[in-house]
Amino acid sequence: MAAANEHTVLQFVAPSSTSSSASSTPILTARIHPLVIFNVCDCFVRRPDSAERVIGTLLGSILPDGTVDIRNSYAVPHNESSDQVAVDIDYHHNMLASHLKVNPKEIIVGWYSTGLGVNGGSALIHDFFAREVTNPIHLTVDTGFTNGEGAIKAFVSSNLSLGDRQLAAQFQEVPVDLRMVEAERVGYDVLKATAVDKLPNDMEGMEGTMERLLTLINDVYKYVDSVVEGQTSPDNNIGRFIADAVASLPKLPPQVFDNLVNDSLQDQLLLLYLSSITRTQLSLAEKLNTAAQML
Repeated sequence: MAAANEHTVLQFVAPSSTSSSASSTPILTARIHPLVIFNVCDCFVRRPDSAERVIGTLLGSILPDGTVDIRNSYAVPHNESSDQVAVDIDYHHNMLASHLKVNPKEIIVGWYSTGLGVNGGSALIHDFFAREVTNPIHLTVDTGFTNGEGAIKAFVSSNLSLGDRQLAAQFQEVPVDLRMVEAERVGYDVLKATAVDKLPNDMEGMEGTMERLLTLINDVYKYVDSVVEGQTSPDNNIGRFIADAVASLPKLPPQVFDNLVNDSLQDQLLLLYLSSITRTQLSLAEKLNTAAQML
């Protein structure tokens, strides 16, 4: 697909829940799994030297409440200049057919690109994906760390027209819900930083997790104290969340709980020790085998 760049693009930030929009485009929520972000970053690192950004197709499903669940992605080759955009449609369709053989429940829900925000080329590419799926999501990942970290944004688009004449493409930012488990959170925190000396080991990851848990507990304490003192109006939903969290804690004496934590920690340290011994033994066996072959 090749098209001339004749689009004017308007980009709007995400609206508040109480504001009204003049556009007929429904305001959705994009739920993104971390695999998608890792795939985007990997494709950006492997891009051709002449490419300033990479684009690709987003796969997932539409939940009953309208949430777009983005679970997978693949890159699509394209050429982009100041006045035109060319997308390899055959490659896109072949990759889609291959993915559908593995997981037929995943459908096209939109497309992604690296960079901050949208431009005229984005409007042309969005027009192509709009023919593949109704109301596609456009996901942007700032791999250039423009504001010091990799910002992740999602947009939906609608056309602004005057009579039969199209004036511009309006990209409306929608809320992003990045879902990940704690192990994925550690990797994402390392990925979104501009520079890191090394990847955290298991103990450093556990320490960072405990620090975040302590911060969340302190936030809950401050909120409860503020409600009790009358400084903040109570919220029934937050109260139920706190009650469920407290109810999920095991009712054990402090000494028994400390023993369980210490036993679990010792088990993890033992596994680390055994894995270290195994690596050392394999390295030694490899060196002995090399020396025997030389003799």
